Amino acid sequence: MDGLYLLLLLILFVSMWASSNVQKSFNKYARVPNDRGISGAEAARLLVQRNNLNVTVARSQGGSLSDHYDPRSKTVRLSPEVYDGRSVSALSVASHEVGHAIQHAYGYKPLDFRTSLFPLASFASQSWTIFFFMGILFGSTNFFINLAIGLFALGLLFQLVTLPVEFDASRRALAQMSDQGLLGSSEITGARAVLKSAALTYVMAALMGVVQLLRLLSVRGRRD
Repeated sequence: MDGLYLLLLLILFVSMWASSNVQKSFNKYARVPNDRGISGAEAARLLVQRNNLNVTVARSQGGSLSDHYDPRSKTVRLSPEVYDGRSVSALSVASHEVGHAIQHAYGYKPLDFRTSLFPLASFASQSWTIFFFMGILFGSTNFFINLAIGLFALGLLFQLVTLPVEFDASRRALAQMSDQGLLGSSEITGARAVLKSAALTYVMAALMGVVQLLRLLSVRGRRD
C-alpha cells in the first residue's frame, strides 16, 4: 500500500466522522426550539418574501436531510424534519437552502457554473470506473485510463466548485437569520455549528477526490 492509498483511507475515515457529525449536530439543535416558534417552512417562506424571490417552498420526497434548492423549478425542497421542525436546526437548514435561492436570483457565478456543469459531472461520476476497468483489463494503450481520469477530474471539478457555493449559502443564511430576527444572538451559535458541520462534509469529499485523482495518475504512471 503506497502513501496515497493510506492517505485516501485516512480521509475516508475522517469523512465518515464528518458525515456522522452532521447528523449529530442537527439532532443536538433539533432538540432546541427556536424562540419564535416557527417552522422551517414558515421561515423559508418569510425569507423568500422578504427578499422578493419568485421561489416555491415545498416538502421534499426524499429522506432525512434531503433538503436542496432546485434552480430549474425555483423550488426550495425541505425534508419533513426541517419543513415541520420548529428548532434551531430546522431554521438553519431552511435558511441555507433559501441562501441558494438568493444566489440564483442575484446571478452568483459559481452557482450558475455548478448548475451548468451538473449534467456532465453526473455522467462522469457514474461512468469513469467503467472506462478505468476497461483500460486495466483490455487496453493495450492508456486511452481508456486517460478517459477515466478526465471524467473523474470533471466530477472533482464539480465538487470543488460546490465548496464556495455552500460556504456562501451558509454565510447568507446566518446573515438572513440575524437581519430578519429569525434567531436570537444566543441561537446563532447553534445555527453556525449546524452549518459548519455540514460544510465540513463537502471539504472532506473534495480532499478525497483530490487524493483519488493523484492515485489514478499514479496508476497510469506505473503503466507507462
